[in-house]
Amino acid sequence: MSVSGLTGSPSRCCLRLPDRSRGLVCGQVSAIPSAGKPKEKFGLLHLESSWIVSMTRWKTQKTHLIKCAMDASYGDMASESAGSAIFPRINIRDPYKRLGISREASEDEIQAARNFLISKYGGHKPSVDAIEAAHDKIIMQKFYERKNPKIDIKKKVREVKQSRVVQAVTSRFQTPATKFIVKTSIAFLVLGVLTVLFPTEEGPTLQVAISLIATFYFIHDRLKSKIRALLYGAGAFIFSWLVGTFLMVSVIPPIPVLKGPRSFEVLTSLITYVLLWVSSTYLK
Repeated sequence: MSVSGLTGSPSRCCLRLPDRSRGLVCGQVSAIPSAGKPKEKFGLLHLESSWIVSMTRWKTQKTHLIKCAMDASYGDMASESAGSAIFPRINIRDPYKRLGISREASEDEIQAARNFLISKYGGHKPSVDAIEAAHDKIIMQKFYERKNPKIDIKKKVREVKQSRVVQAVTSRFQTPATKFIVKTSIAFLVLGVLTVLFPTEEGPTLQVAISLIATFYFIHDRLKSKIRALLYGAGAFIFSWLVGTFLMVSVIPPIPVLKGPRSFEVLTSLITYVLLWVSSTYLK
């Protein structure tokens, strides 16, 4: 009769036990114990205890090997996680600064920055989460701006300054010395006060004539050219008077402080003085 580790006859059997020093040990015991043979009973108990001790040692050794294998596996994973790079801007709140892009970046640039950072810090989960959160926030902001466009005043002003017409106009002006600015300012301010305080029935004809002469003088004093002073002064006077008239007719409402039959001419003269002051002071 053979049963998984047992070989024997109806009356006796052979039990093969694992032993670390001698390999397999075969012990023969009686299959039918007899109460009249105490020595055989003692031998049977001895074999059974040896078998139990050997099995216990084998199970302990197997458990120890499995534990060592698991520790080695988890140790490799821990070392791999510890060796992965950590995103240095993980705690920066501004999503644009976290991804390292400008606020004017296009969607392609945003996506490229996200892909680059993910490929570099993909082994560290908190870094990946921070990069993805910044990317998603920027994309949502871009989507909201497309749905609700707003006027960027600074951008519009910059575009106007960079236009050819504005650059051509501003190139014709320059800033003179501070003393010259103060001198022209006082002269035209006095003319404005005289025009308001002493209006005449004919209008501020005298003050306007004085403003034209002052424009000729200041332009000649700055440019040192009589012809340019004459041309610039006449052109500035005509342009200033036309602009003042247009503003009074179409843009500026009547001012209740200035009353009288010549209030229109007075306000037009004041606007003309301002434009003549700019021309005589800053025109190049």
